[in-house]
Amino acid sequence: MKKLKITALLAVLAFSPFYANVLTADAPSIVKMVADAIKWKSESIDVGNIPQGKPKLIRFEFTNTSSKPIIIQNVAPSCGCTTADYTKTPIQPGKKGFVEASYNAAAAGPFMKTVNVTTSDSKTPKTLSFKGVVAS
Repeated sequence: MKKLKITALLAVLAFSPFYANVLTADAPSIVKMVADAIKWKSESIDVGNIPQGKPKLIRFEFTNTSSKPIIIQNVAPSCGCTTADYTKTPIQPGKKGFVEASYNAAAAGPFMKTVNVTTSDSKTPKTLSFKGVVAS
């Protein structure tokens, strides 16, 4: 049994250098390349205390850091208490765009809401969030 453990350990050590070179850490990741196309000023906003019964407008701004125009294809708030607006025209390289969420502060207490944004650059939605407290 002891020889089996030693043999297994030696096998693992023998193949470790081979597998260590299969995936290089220097190669640019696809996730990083996609993330670099849009630079958000902030992906999460704390609006603090807001009055009850008065809608609150939250604005998320971004810059197109890619070399091609980006179009916002869909903006989906997480609930019916939030509506959204956004830049409707193509955002040219180096230019700014926005996504706005209007939260209906009807119920008192803390809240956290999200807005999912899909662009022509990535089919995976970007989740933006905002939180605060509705004071009664």
